Amino acid sequence: MNPIVVIPARMASTRLPGKPLAEIAGLPMIVRVLRQAEAAGIGPVVVAAAEREIAEAVEAAGGRAMLTDPALPSGTDRVHAVVEALDKEHMHDVVVNLQGDLPAIDPADVCAVAAVLAPTGADIATLAAEIDDPADFDNPSVVKPVVVWDVTGRRGRALYFSRARIPHGDGPLFHHVGIYAYRRDALSRFVALEPSPLEKREKLEQLRALEAGMSIAVARVDSVPLSVDTPADLEKARTVIGRQQN
Repeated sequence: MNPIVVIPARMASTRLPGKPLAEIAGLPMIVRVLRQAEAAGIGPVVVAAAEREIAEAVEAAGGRAMLTDPALPSGTDRVHAVVEALDKEHMHDVVVNLQGDLPAIDPADVCAVAAVLAPTGADIATLAAEIDDPADFDNPSVVKPVVVWDVTGRRGRALYFSRARIPHGDGPLFHHVGIYAYRRDALSRFVALEPSPLEKREKLEQLRALEAGMSIAVARVDSVPLSVDTPADLEKARTVIGRQQN
């Protein structure tokens, strides 16, 4: 496999406007994510920037960015647009979609999501970690995948994703980690699909793929990376990353 990592970013976050450029320990958040993706070493890294100021920040840090149409409906559409523009020869057969609000993502997690595609034969891959805080069981902001795990318990196949507490009964629940790897043809197929009924009901894009009969492999990781969605999350990221650098 020959992956490329694309990080979609836009300024118009509803809960934290301008968050790609929010400063964290001396660097814009989007540059923090870029550095973690580069450290994974699985392939070239490009930021799909909806606004010029994001691209300028990335390029000032020595990274690569490409402007995308701000009218595109989702980060996945921006990822697809960048890959189609930059790789017309289809040299990259795997596309990793890394969210631009994960400034402390472990590079090993970026490797893991790409690595699980080949042995499973899936169209798409993603990550999940076991929930260790009971408060998250019924938190609709925590997306819970239902996964059939293999004998190792480290990789499996997603049956469904929900904001509800599922599955019912005793046993572990899992927290979805929003990073994806797509086979190139699967990404093109996915963005051509119309939003599906369950996707619109749960407000979860990955259900579009499942409803269309596409397969999603899941690699199990040990913890959920810090996601910056609110001002409180930003302050936490500043504290955590600041401590790591001291």
